[in-house]
Amino acid sequence: MINQHIRSNPGVRKSAVWMIIVGIIFIAVNLRAPLTSVGPLVGFIRDDMHISNTMAGMITTLPLLSFAFFSPMVPKLARKFGVEVMIMTSIIFLTIGIILRSLSGGVAPLYIGTAVLGLAISVSNVLLPSLIKQEFPTRIGLMIGVYSISMNLLGAIASGISVPIAIGLGFGWQGGLGIWGMLSFLSILFWFPQVKHLNTETATVQNKVVDSQVNLWRSPLAWQVTLFMGLQSMVFYILIAWLPEILQQQGISSDKSGWLLSVMQLALLPFTFIVPIIAGRMKSQHSLVIITTVLLLSGTLGLIYGSSSLIVWWIVMIGIGGGFAFSLAMMFFGLRTENARQAAELSGMAQSVGYLLAAIGPTLFGYLHDVTNSWNTTLFILVGASLLLFVFGLGAARNQYVGNVKSNNK
Repeated sequence: MINQHIRSNPGVRKSAVWMIIVGIIFIAVNLRAPLTSVGPLVGFIRDDMHISNTMAGMITTLPLLSFAFFSPMVPKLARKFGVEVMIMTSIIFLTIGIILRSLSGGVAPLYIGTAVLGLAISVSNVLLPSLIKQEFPTRIGLMIGVYSISMNLLGAIASGISVPIAIGLGFGWQGGLGIWGMLSFLSILFWFPQVKHLNTETATVQNKVVDSQVNLWRSPLAWQVTLFMGLQSMVFYILIAWLPEILQQQGISSDKSGWLLSVMQLALLPFTFIVPIIAGRMKSQHSLVIITTVLLLSGTLGLIYGSSSLIVWWIVMIGIGGGFAFSLAMMFFGLRTENARQAAELSGMAQSVGYLLAAIGPTLFGYLHDVTNSWNTTLFILVGASLLLFVFGLGAARNQYVGNVKSNNK
């Protein structure tokens, strides 16, 4: 990978390329940990701050709404100030947001800090796939895999260690959330040296690119990528929010149901690295979309109709299917666009709609359970989402660009 990059950019030293890769990893590890660390601590926050369950739920929902409403603006800001400067700024504000959220000053800092870190994460969510396409155009699959597994691995770790930090080490929920500010601050130190170098290179690349003016909101292919991204986000966040409750209704203890949620997240990790590499070597990704659908459908129907003795198998299938879906969504931003600018625009569009669905999905799922008083009936939402992922995935996997001008011949 490095030698290829050096050949295409003779002026870049080998060590500089390594620093770009390390910088991307350090940015990626900050994109889920500040969010996944909240769930296990929500009860402690609610009791300490004397807030309702609805208000406590907003701690998780607020960042998703920030992603949804700010993501479309990010590509425009990146064109004005530069992709790398925007990422740097986002990590600085992420650190500020984490610190604010962890202060013992009442409800206001909690929600203001949460909103700030949500806005900050949305910037890197949108721009990192674009940056990878720009810096590693011949190794998009490998670098998306590195980015994805870094983000998801730290997200899973954060879920597991939040309570031990808060209770076991005696730091309280503030410490359990605030510790991630150290990681984001460290990321600032790693990313800062790259800003000047990458910005100079970006300007050179953009001066050579003739960017076809494509209105993505009128592109059928862009909408297929967007809805694929949105549906896989909705499925993931529904399961993160409600899987333990679903399992408990089936007679599984709260401890074991929490462990099974971790199993689901761990099951997807290897595939967030492997699938992008495979997808990047294929002209179209139809077979990967089919595998995704089969896994998600089989796992969900197993939860509804299958034997409880096979519950771990159903959870693992859902986790692997989710890993396939997430990886494909990230890859489509690069594979279905002609340059880094289009990739940023498509990423902004898809993540805006995606995280809006992610914010609405868990609430709708819970409401339908209250109406039907049955998780099994409500699980058919995931069956429907899996079928729609198949339909939109087949469209998004076509070997074309969003401008629908020419095929993406590899």
